[in-house]
Amino acid sequence: MKKIILIVFALFFFYSSYGQKNKIPLYNPESDAKVELTSAIELANKENKNIFIQIGGNWCSWCYLFHDFCKNSPDISTVINENYISVKVNYSKENYNKALLAELGYPQRFGFPVFVILDKNGDLIHIQDSSLLEDGKGYNFEKVINFLKNWSPEALSPETYN
Repeated sequence: MKKIILIVFALFFFYSSYGQKNKIPLYNPESDAKVELTSAIELANKENKNIFIQIGGNWCSWCYLFHDFCKNSPDISTVINENYISVKVNYSKENYNKALLAELGYPQRFGFPVFVILDKNGDLIHIQDSSLLEDGKGYNFEKVINFLKNWSPEALSPETYN
């Protein structure tokens, strides 16, 4: 019986580490998030878009779930591409990006992934706890699409409501 338990644990650890090692990294711990954000702000200004920041790490299974969820939903991908410049900010032992996260109001307090919306000038508009967008073991389409639409430049424009 002890051998069976050991084999089960060994297989579990093998498959969980195998799965993580073979995933394409979403986050680059070596990148300078402040430089990437500065470039995103310049582009957002040119294209009149907001900035969608996804903060997490390559260790985060929910980060991968969200990435795949958006990638596999043409409607969500369209809303993101039409309204936002996307930036992924790493949070891991290799690079916590503490200075940037302090400037953003410590969004890591909500867990990971956490989403931050900035306007085209880089001003903070909203921090979103991603758990509020979940449904069971994944994300809820209606909650995610509504979140993205409600923080889009059009939704925040006074002209929309004249």
